[in-house]
Amino acid sequence: MRHAPHLVADVMSNPVVAVGPEAGFKEIVETLRQWKVSAVPVLEGDGRVTGVVSEADLLGKEEFRDADPSRLEQMRRLDDLRKAGAVTAGELMSAPAVTVREDATLAQAARTMAQGRLKRLPVVDGSGMLRGIVSRSDLLKVFLRSDADLAEEVRVEVVERLFLVSRENVRVTVTDGVVTLSGRVRDTALVPVAARLVRAVEGVVDVECDLVGPRAATMSAFSSELRP
Repeated sequence: MRHAPHLVADVMSNPVVAVGPEAGFKEIVETLRQWKVSAVPVLEGDGRVTGVVSEADLLGKEEFRDADPSRLEQMRRLDDLRKAGAVTAGELMSAPAVTVREDATLAQAARTMAQGRLKRLPVVDGSGMLRGIVSRSDLLKVFLRSDADLAEEVRVEVVERLFLVSRENVRVTVTDGVVTLSGRVRDTALVPVAARLVRAVEGVVDVECDLVGPRAATMSAFSSELRP
């Protein structure tokens, strides 16, 4: 059976702690401490995510407590100075919130995190309603798949589909997530394709291809088998 890609909904954490836009500074700090998280989504009354407040948004109040920034620094850090004087989640939050859909793939979520240099993302449905939270560690869960599970998927989804004629001659071994393909195949032009497809299997750490073409005698046998 074909293995569908894992979705964000498969690995996200739920339920999620969140605050409203009127939540006060101390309430936010206490929420972060109590739930041992570094950021919380900010929700409108209907449950839609409007922003995120992180520890970085809160630290400005301490950073600028006794500081006397120059005019140049004030101009350069207007947003940080504004947050240093903020007292509610609505004033502190980074908005609009960077979110990810619950039906997004883990690869899509990883790209969003990397582009925004984010540690976690609120997970929303099609209406923007909060459904969970996904972190970097959640996205790494696919690498906990067993070697046997990975080997089975590679055999079924890659080898048996790609090397229709020579699939019996291809061996698949997996050690600590590293997949090795070895043996003889009729069409060596498919070897780079096989490596790319194996690398796309969720949980694969690396791929080593030791596939070679058939010997001359073997090629003749292949040709005979293919004649009507």
